[in-house]
Amino acid sequence: MSALLLRCSRGRVVTGFGTLSASRSKLVTQAAAMPQRCNLRKAHYQTEERGHPNSPDYRIYFKTSEGKYISPFHDIPLEAETEQDSDVPAKKPRKNESKVLFNMVVEVPRWSNAKMEIATKEPLNPIKQDVKKGKLRYVANVFPHKGYIWNYGALPQTWEDPNHQDKETECCGDNDPIDVCDIGTQVCFPGQVIQVKVLGILAMIDEGEMDWKLIAINAEDPDAQNLNSIEDVRKSRPGHLEATVDWFRKYKVPDGKPENQFGFNGQFRDKDFAVEIIKSTHEHWRALVQKQSNGAGIACKNISCCESPFKCSEEESRAVVQSAPAFGAACPVSPEVDKWHFL
Repeated sequence: MSALLLRCSRGRVVTGFGTLSASRSKLVTQAAAMPQRCNLRKAHYQTEERGHPNSPDYRIYFKTSEGKYISPFHDIPLEAETEQDSDVPAKKPRKNESKVLFNMVVEVPRWSNAKMEIATKEPLNPIKQDVKKGKLRYVANVFPHKGYIWNYGALPQTWEDPNHQDKETECCGDNDPIDVCDIGTQVCFPGQVIQVKVLGILAMIDEGEMDWKLIAINAEDPDAQNLNSIEDVRKSRPGHLEATVDWFRKYKVPDGKPENQFGFNGQFRDKDFAVEIIKSTHEHWRALVQKQSNGAGIACKNISCCESPFKCSEEESRAVVQSAPAFGAACPVSPEVDKWHFL
């Protein structure tokens, strides 16, 4: 699988970001040790918060350890192994693509409710909280689930093209990066980047749009070595996959929306199928940043994609962040967020 890779991190892997804690204004760097068998190299990234948490102006921007502001959508490599630059072919044969680890940008921690997401239509694509009809969005607690039941996020350098119709479901993409559910045991934080092993995929249809949901596990998780397929998940974690389908089916119902539908009769597809979907959405992303397809309002500013007309300078990317409101105190959260819904 080819990729336009981040030049300043050639041969390295994104491993972590600043944590959301009492000292929110500080930039914290995390470098997590990877299993030796993966032969992965490390890279260090940071997050920088702007605006007021729990408010519409809150943003989480990304930058490298060298201080270069980047887009998590376009500048973080898709694959966790980056043995070649965007202009240089690999010097050795690639291993089986079903065994490749992918970088996942965590948007929402498990058990939390705020619908955080990569802002695809803003320069540098920071993480922000989604807003609907002027109000911040929170997912409802649909009994027995509390908030999101996995760490939820996206694969960088992927795009579900709204102009592309899936052959089997006959639905077009939802104009976002492909979504990931990390079923590992660690509770992550917004802006963290982890390496995941893909296990399978669910074809969710959200208001007529194709919205793939990858099932994956953090490569550092103690169970990662033992989970290699969607069937492994079914056998070792009874009820988890069924709960995942139930969650996606009902999570919008408390907001007055109909239940979501699914392709393939709600059955999960295997990891080989999932990898093919990843490859397809990566190629759609490549066309997007090279201005070979209609961007549908997507902001493509980046600092690393060599063939992209949207590539910008470090000064331009710094100006984007500096124009955002300064970091401030968190706003209160409505107690309605903790309400239970019984459907």
